[in-house]
Amino acid sequence: MNPKSGLVAGLLFALAVPASAEVYRNVDAYGNVTFSDEPSEGAEAVEVKPVTTITLPKPEVVQETKKLREEVQREGAAYESVSFVYPDNDQAFYSGSGDIQFEVRSTPGLRPGHKYEVTLDGQPVGQSTSGSVTVSNVYRGTHQARVHIVDENGVQVKTGTSISFTVHRPSVAN
Repeated sequence: MNPKSGLVAGLLFALAVPASAEVYRNVDAYGNVTFSDEPSEGAEAVEVKPVTTITLPKPEVVQETKKLREEVQREGAAYESVSFVYPDNDQAFYSGSGDIQFEVRSTPGLRPGHKYEVTLDGQPVGQSTSGSVTVSNVYRGTHQARVHIVDENGVQVKTGTSISFTVHRPSVAN
């Protein structure tokens, strides 16, 4: 038996044992490891942790997801566009501190409860209702930014086109 299948068999056995039962591990003179529910000479008790279980959503909840998607599309349709005012696409600029001020707008303006959310390299970095988001200490190099409109639950209802910009910062070595 190869080591992988022995390990898998041992794990399956350990997981199949009820949580209240004792499990014992024994190593023989040749280094073979065995597990048992009965104690033997030289065996040590093994603590078996509870098995993690996942409860799948009920079909009714899955139907609600479809309704939520339709609602998000309806909310997003209220906006013609959302875009960056600053920085421009493919802009390069110097920023000693790495602070970047993003200016965004939408047509029409934000609805009550909605916010602008800016993502930098795929990660959310700030939200605002005013259209201005400042991000501190952006590393030098080229980055991708995108603006979204999110509803009161944080769900993205409208997404603008991404922009690329380059930050030049002084080197620590200089």
